[in-house]
Amino acid sequence: MPKLSEVITALEELYPPQWAESWDAVGLVCGDPGAEVRRVLFAVDPVGAVAEEAIAWGADLLVTHHPLYLRGTTTVAATSAKGRVVHSLIRAGVALHVAHTNADHADPGVSDALAEAIGLTVLGPLVPDPTDPAGRRGTGRICELPEPEPLSAFAARVAGALPATAAGVRVAGAPEAVIRRVAVSGGSGDSFFAQVRAAGVDAYVTADLRHHPASEAAEAAPVALLDAAHWATEWPWLGLAARDLGAAAAKHGWELETRVSTLVTDPWTAHAPMPAPAQQP
Repeated sequence: MPKLSEVITALEELYPPQWAESWDAVGLVCGDPGAEVRRVLFAVDPVGAVAEEAIAWGADLLVTHHPLYLRGTTTVAATSAKGRVVHSLIRAGVALHVAHTNADHADPGVSDALAEAIGLTVLGPLVPDPTDPAGRRGTGRICELPEPEPLSAFAARVAGALPATAAGVRVAGAPEAVIRRVAVSGGSGDSFFAQVRAAGVDAYVTADLRHHPASEAAEAAPVALLDAAHWATEWPWLGLAARDLGAAAAKHGWELETRVSTLVTDPWTAHAPMPAPAQQP
């Protein structure tokens, strides 16, 4: 079995820390680099339920997309939810590693997995990484469908491709609008509307769209918007990461078992539909 330090090296070859945004907090959060690793669990959120799942399965390493401490801390006391996660993991001998915006920027990365889940062909990055001479890395992806289809069918495609959440997928646009060229960005994506318009796409699939940016985007260009749960748009990456770490393990001759968590850690737990949609202008 490999040491934790060896598995972390393999993960950082897939998702180098230097690709992360300057504000991000990626890498090893807790764990003994000399400890052996046999089982690795992949999840989006380092929350209590996921820590419990990792411990119950007997994982030696938990890899999450979201950081546990994004803005820093002065204490890991078990008096807070985050502190309890740290204590639980350390007591059980489970290490925690984070690959966040470095996984967003990777090729393949979070948005590639989202595009693959939906059935799109990736053409290139939505926001290219200027440090990549090949022009393949960056945030988001510009994609296309194999054949054009109406927005109503494309929305059903997206909803069926992603793991189910209480909120489902919100859609803005005429149901009969023809969709062929699509931009995708796993996670919060309403800061990329300028790039979406410049890409000349018919639709944009992302998460966490706010009222004013979405409204302004709809006025500026006829791009259909599909707003899914943040967790759901990033979950497909877990399978990609587990597969690529498994390939690295096979190359090194390691005995390593990987698993993807299917716990729905989206914070919204219910959806109360209104009797009829509001009248659109």
